[in-house]
Amino acid sequence: MNVTEAITARRTVRKFTQEPVPGAILRELVDCARVGPCSANMQPLKYKLVEKPDTGLVFPYLRWAMAIAPAGDPAPEERPTAYIIITADTSIRPQNYDIDVGIAAQTIALAAQERGIGSCLMALHDKPGLKASLALPEEIVPVLAVALGYPAQHSEMYPMENGNYKYHLTGDGTLHVPKRSLEEILL
Repeated sequence: MNVTEAITARRTVRKFTQEPVPGAILRELVDCARVGPCSANMQPLKYKLVEKPDTGLVFPYLRWAMAIAPAGDPAPEERPTAYIIITADTSIRPQNYDIDVGIAAQTIALAAQERGIGSCLMALHDKPGLKASLALPEEIVPVLAVALGYPAQHSEMYPMENGNYKYHLTGDGTLHVPKRSLEEILL
């Protein structure tokens, strides 16, 4: 799979099999993010790997598929088997690390796709709660969670019509995600 194929094939997955993602693969995904670009090369990001049985320490601090809640919420037997929590070390860079987080998250998601692993990039709705749950040091700020696992859900993209950006589930559980056309986004 080349990069373009990974970008085109990668869709958000919110339901996973319970086959664990090996810790060695999680480390590979972080290593891919580690060598990616970052602003001013300050490298303020650090990563917390969370694997079963500790994934329950993360799940309560996330919101799943708000556009289709609660149907988009994974049942206990469909939850991710791992998370990579992208954090910022504020002793290295106290602010302006958001672009770095986006680059790292996409890098992790694409590297996971190449390995047949599904992902969901998730904002944190309770950063202080997650920080406490994971016992992160004072200078470490959790910024984004990458939920990971082997997909138990199929997602398809289709052309957006009339500005309708809402994704939806079909009866067979397929997640349909509208995307704007290239012509629409080029200025």
